[in-house]
Amino acid sequence: MREETKCSICLQLMTEAVNFDCGHSFCHLCLKNILKKCYFSEMTLKKYCCPQCEAVFQKVSLQQNKQLENLTEAIKGIDLEKCKKHGEELQLFCVDDEQLICWCCEWMSQHRGHVTALVEDICQDYKEKLQKALTKLRDLENKCKNVKLFTRLRMAIWEEKIELRKQKIHSEFEKLHNFLHEEEKSYLWRLEKEKEQTLRKLWDNEANLEKQSHELKNCILELEERCQASAHKLLQDVKDTLIRSSAVNLELPEPISVELHPLCNVSELYFDVKKMLRRYQATVTLDPDTVHNKLVLSKYQDQAAHRSKMEKLKNLKRFRVLRSVLGCKGFTSGRHYFEVDVGEGSRWDIGVCLKNVQRDISMEVEPSTGFWAIRLYKENHYVALTSPQTPLPLREKPLVVGIFLDYEAGLVSFYNMSTGSHIFTFPQNSFTETLKPYFCFFRCSPLFMLPPGE
Repeated sequence: MREETKCSICLQLMTEAVNFDCGHSFCHLCLKNILKKCYFSEMTLKKYCCPQCEAVFQKVSLQQNKQLENLTEAIKGIDLEKCKKHGEELQLFCVDDEQLICWCCEWMSQHRGHVTALVEDICQDYKEKLQKALTKLRDLENKCKNVKLFTRLRMAIWEEKIELRKQKIHSEFEKLHNFLHEEEKSYLWRLEKEKEQTLRKLWDNEANLEKQSHELKNCILELEERCQASAHKLLQDVKDTLIRSSAVNLELPEPISVELHPLCNVSELYFDVKKMLRRYQATVTLDPDTVHNKLVLSKYQDQAAHRSKMEKLKNLKRFRVLRSVLGCKGFTSGRHYFEVDVGEGSRWDIGVCLKNVQRDISMEVEPSTGFWAIRLYKENHYVALTSPQTPLPLREKPLVVGIFLDYEAGLVSFYNMSTGSHIFTFPQNSFTETLKPYFCFFRCSPLFMLPPGE
């Protein structure tokens, strides 16, 4: 059987045996290499010769010999079970060397004195050892798979965190851009107003000087005509003429400064919003004459909360529908800033309103009714009380809200002082009446007025 399955080219057991029409078989690779090296005159006709009997065949007639391959595999299996050195069956197993041996090997010096056992007897023990090793490897494979999945999950989480951080950075810079844009408009508006005021004064001075110049020219013309006239005409009413000319005087206007007020420090605005705002910080206390009967004020009028029972007090200045209260201080000009500690409250309104807003009827809180405020109406849902309301998608819940009023510029802005970021600025208005801080309270949402510097 070994001789029949041996390739006559490589003299080894055939691999992928190929069968010719003449009956001879060879390794597929051996035949392929020989046909590459040899040159046949019949090559142009696609004809080749058998390396053993030189019978002519066509390349397309080559067929795989499956039966011969199966026989080859069987012989290889038999070879594995025989000792290469003695040709005997490997019936023993050397426990010391963990190696298959034959009876002859047992008496050789290499294995003499070693513990040996029959293959059938020892096989089950090693099968259990292999199963144990297999179980360990499978556990390691599962662990590797789990770690791989965990790593992928961490990668996804990390990418999500990076994306959220990008959005936060973009949002913060957008808020800063909005803040700087509003500040730019405010400063440009102030500069334009300063220009108009100074020019108006200079125009008034110019008009006054023009009028005096006209009077001086008339007086000079009259005196020149008298000087050139005859003696009688020159002396006629000369006393009155001299009195009138001596009464003429030049009233110089008060000097108008053309020096600009100090410019805004743009770098300061950019690097420290809180510091800039707190330069205009005002002390705000709550007015007990305006407080709703369902609210109670603290001793120092810096905090208000919801009371369990309504107090029956009659005062036309009190709010009777909105559970609100105003600040004591009113603003009629300039820039003002105050901070409110809203804490973990779930609902509130804060801002500014006209001093004489209606307090005894139900109405919408919006600029048309004299209010400029923002509202938290449920957890993490903020709106600016415009008409219609403007949603405010805040990424971080403000614990302290800053309100900034620029009366002349007509601007009311809100800031999250926990982060120093801009929340919202109402469209520009033209204020002509007194404005006061405005607060609306709800159950479990007390507000605390922060004094300057805290």
